[in-house]
Amino acid sequence: MSSTLNTWVEIPKQTDFTIYNLPFGIFSATDKSKRIGVAIGDQILDLVEASSLGIFDGLGISTSTLENDYLNDFIALGKKTTSAAREKIQSHLCDENSPLKSASGIFIKQEEAQMHLPVKVGDYTDFYSSIEHATNVGKMFRDPENALLPNWKHLPVGYHGRASSIIVSGEDIHRPKGQTKPDDGPPVFGPCKLMDFELEMAFIVGKETELGDSVSTDKAEDHIFGMVLFNDWSARDIQKWEYVPLGPFLGKSFASSISPWVVTMEALDPFRVTGPEQEPEVLPYLQYQGSRNYDIDLEVLIQPESHDEPSSITKSNFKYMYWNMAQQLAHHTVNGCNVKVGDMMASGTISGKDEQSFGSMLELSWAGSNTVPLKNGEVRKFLQDGDTVIMRGHAEKNGIRIGFGEVRSKLLPAK
Repeated sequence: MSSTLNTWVEIPKQTDFTIYNLPFGIFSATDKSKRIGVAIGDQILDLVEASSLGIFDGLGISTSTLENDYLNDFIALGKKTTSAAREKIQSHLCDENSPLKSASGIFIKQEEAQMHLPVKVGDYTDFYSSIEHATNVGKMFRDPENALLPNWKHLPVGYHGRASSIIVSGEDIHRPKGQTKPDDGPPVFGPCKLMDFELEMAFIVGKETELGDSVSTDKAEDHIFGMVLFNDWSARDIQKWEYVPLGPFLGKSFASSISPWVVTMEALDPFRVTGPEQEPEVLPYLQYQGSRNYDIDLEVLIQPESHDEPSSITKSNFKYMYWNMAQQLAHHTVNGCNVKVGDMMASGTISGKDEQSFGSMLELSWAGSNTVPLKNGEVRKFLQDGDTVIMRGHAEKNGIRIGFGEVRSKLLPAK
């Protein structure tokens, strides 16, 4: 990445979508079917129109790949091609003589577009990779002195989630229903009473493997295309009753929300940092070289239905993750499990080291024993119907900003 890039596109200050970012997404508009776009400032560059001007000549990218319901076919072209396409876009947006500058209909305002789920998610895995989050949960529900289970520091704990209920930002969800177990009686059926969010990020697989193959930590990044923000909605009371012995099921599978723009790993490369020290030493297949964590600031806001201004309730950072993405993918495939383009793997709740950086209402309210203050005097222990949860994330260093936009969804009453 050049230290300084100047674009002829007018870009608002403090935008997430700078010339250094250029994330990919799927959008449609009044006169445009679903297709791939790139976010730049408050606009979207239509890649179907851009391709018609010849900017991707020689890269082997067909119109059908670009005019598509999902990014999967584009991602499957491989990093050599997708990175070259992104570099071509970046070059043209900095070239005063580019045909993009004078073409009509090639940019549209983001506010005039409809964003869609960026990838067709074949499979989804959720990890449990924040030591701060796992420790908090262990203190609340198991043993304050021995909060982590014996396996936690030896492998990235995870479970296979439900891909069909992953939705894009802007889609609202209904409070889920299910079985819960009161402390003083038999199980009952009804709406979840302890509704929560989980602040997470997710990576998207960009290169498939064959059944029986494993991906090493050295090669893992070849298989990761980019990242999104991820809200792993959680019904805590349903989960508490069901999760023994096989783990989360209905308490998680009703919905997970993601941001619409996929930020590439190339854009995030300048924000690499060293991860936490792993003690005891992990097994050889989980050992890695270099900086594999990323310094990405994260924030969660709640906007009650009763007023327009959201309240910031927590700020965390992706750099805290104990288990990094390369380790997650290496562990996921070490038994020969195959992965496919578009598969999504979420980080697990990302909590920081202090109470202002916890990544869920469960932790912020400490299982309901405390209240979380909002503006206008309102408080929460868990989410209420009508609450809109907003997650934002960005990385910034040496004057370069790379952001994810936001993922937002409103909690509606149970059907």
